[in-house]
Amino acid sequence: MIDLYGWPTPNLHKVTILLEETATPYNVIPVDIQNGDQFKPDFLKISPNNKMPAIVDREGPDGAPLAIFESGAILMYIAEKTGRFMPKSTRGRYEVIQWLMFQMGGVGPMLGQAHHFRQYAPEKLPYAIDRYTNETSRLYNVIDRRLAEAAYLATDYSIADMAVFPWIRPYERQGQKLDDYPNLKRWFQAIDARPAVQRGLAVLADKRRQGPMDQKAREVLFGSQQYVRR
Repeated sequence: MIDLYGWPTPNLHKVTILLEETATPYNVIPVDIQNGDQFKPDFLKISPNNKMPAIVDREGPDGAPLAIFESGAILMYIAEKTGRFMPKSTRGRYEVIQWLMFQMGGVGPMLGQAHHFRQYAPEKLPYAIDRYTNETSRLYNVIDRRLAEAAYLATDYSIADMAVFPWIRPYERQGQKLDDYPNLKRWFQAIDARPAVQRGLAVLADKRRQGPMDQKAREVLFGSQQYVRR
């Protein structure tokens, strides 16, 4: 059994999709990031960077519990544990890893900044909005070019696709139109139609914030609490 700590964000849904695709038993433990749960000492023991998701595999590789933070590392661990969605050959493995790192180093941070400056920043900063919206467009183009060559990012459906897909879902809030990226659109629709993907996206759906973000949540997510030494 895997204990999964998280809140309904793209990074959580990368992991829930893989858990559903592999039929891995798991238990969800909500970490309300708008209320500051990510700063609690017990969670910091599992995720020292105070970010979610994180997991504890109660049956780790040596029979003892194993805690893992960082969503990319979690995906690799579960894929290797289950023997699915990560090729065993060196060539195939690194084809997946490079696209996974593309998501971790580019798609997540840059699309996240686009979300922040387009949706959450207390003042509209045209420079920041243009910079991150344009970078999002560039990354979408990278994905679209790759998907003109193959059905999936690493040829076969893998954890690389599961990592990127949840970040594309709010494309309108990133200032994008799927019709501008026909190969990406085809890929997006194919993944979205998978039953396991839909089950993964439903995890903690009832916890999604409704309406504007209040001042308390804004302070926890973006304010001084982020920088308190713990």
